[in-house]
Parts: sequence; structure tokens; C-alpha cells
Amino acid sequence: MHSDQNRADRAPWWLRLLAWGGLGFLHLPIAMIALYAFNTETSAYSFPLKGFTLHWIGVAFANPDVLAAIWLSFKIALVATLLALVLGTLAAGALYRHTFPGKEAIGLMLVLPIALPGIITGLSLLSAFRLGGIQPGFWTIAIGHATFCVVMVYNNVVARLRRNSHNLIEASMDLGADPWQTFRYVLLPQIATALLAGGILAFALSFDEIIVTTFTAGNEVTLPIWLLNQLTRPRDVPVTNVVAMIVMLLTTLPIIAAWRLTSGTEDIAGSGK
Repeated sequence: MHSDQNRADRAPWWLRLLAWGGLGFLHLPIAMIALYAFNTETSAYSFPLKGFTLHWIGVAFANPDVLAAIWLSFKIALVATLLALVLGTLAAGALYRHTFPGKEAIGLMLVLPIALPGIITGLSLLSAFRLGGIQPGFWTIAIGHATFCVVMVYNNVVARLRRNSHNLIEASMDLGADPWQTFRYVLLPQIATALLAGGILAFALSFDEIIVTTFTAGNEVTLPIWLLNQLTRPRDVPVTNVVAMIVMLLTTLPIIAAWRLTSGTEDIAGSGK
């Protein structure tokens, strides 16, 4: 009977074929970039590949500009993620349970930076920094990235809080725990994986951001900006492909990790009781 039910729940073969075809179409350009990162050809794309080599990986990591861009992007993503963790968690704690005038407007404001086109967010940030007399640099990039990374943490934490039972918090307070102890020993273990997943997604989103970074970077060169500048240098195509592959790995693996951390966590201790 279970096998009959499973067969009934499965999508028809043609629909699954279309789904896999769509995924293949979306990921084919990414696969081509990774493939040509190992090509022996130095100046242009050609098919079939002339040969296989790992030489360009060594060339890429021997390039000081590449290493500097990777390190700068890492530092910016780390700062933006920390800001997003603090602000996103505070926002989720303030909005998940209480109803007050303007709650919907605040929720919309949290989502807007990532919902709007990046060029709009970048122009808005640049105008705000200029009005404040702030010169573009490391901190303007980090703050700009934090504005749209906050929603990643907020969405994960508020969803987890809504599945938790508030009775656990009330019981902790009734037993004499102060607010910090309640957060440390009761609430934090419940939202830990949501915080980690939101932080990982925020880091990946910040690491490869290009549009907002272009408006807030000034003279700083992050890894995506370095890649954009390389498009005018056709002789460096193999190195560019290697760096692009590294970016894809550094952003894809955290997303997979975040998915694994949040999958199967729907049943929270005390939820619904």
C-alpha cells in the first residue's frame, strides 16, 4: 500500500524531465566556467578543449592581486555577517510575537534592501554616504552588505522562534532565571542552527556581491570587482576562470551547509505544547 501511495505522489516522468532539463540549462554556463579553468588554451574559448592542466590554479594563487581581493572580500563578508547576526536576531526577537503599530512597515523595511534591484540599493547607499560626508571604503562596503544580509538572518530566526513554544521562556523566568540566563540556556540552543544557517547564507551573499559593492567600494577591489575588471583582459581568461570557480565553490558550499543545517529541524523541543 505504501508503494502505491509513493507512486501516486511522484510527479509524471515528463514533468521530472522538464525540471532536470531546466536545472541543466541554468547550471551549464557554470559547468563551462569550471571546465575551462583546466584548459591548456591561453587566450580564447575553444571546443573541444586542447588539453587538461592544473597550471592555472598555481598561477592564480601566485597572483598577489587575487590573494588581496580574496582576503578583502573575506573580511567584508565576515563583518557584514556579524552585523547581520546581531541586527537580524534583535529584529526577529522584537517582531515575532508582539503586535504593535508599524510592525508590518518594519518588516517591509527589513526585506526591501534585498528585494529592490541592486542598483537602487547601491545608489541609495552612495547618496547616504555622500550626504554624511563618509568616504567610500572598507566600512561602507561592509555596512552596505549588512543592509541586505540582515534579512537572511531575520527570516531564519523568526521562522524558528515562531515554531518554539513561548512556555519554555516563561517557565525559565518562573524558575528564577534572569533574561540573560534564559537566552543563554533556553532560547539560544533552540535557534542556534537557524543563526548558523542565516550567518552562512549572509556570508555567501556578501562574498560575491558586485552591484552594491561597485557603488560603495571607492578604491577598494573586492574579488567580484577584480573579476569584472578582468573581462577586458582576454589573455588572462584561464586565471579568471580559476578565480570564478573558486568564488562558485566558496558560495555554493555554504549554501549547501545551510540547507543541511535547517533541514529536519521542524520539530523543536516544546513546540506546540
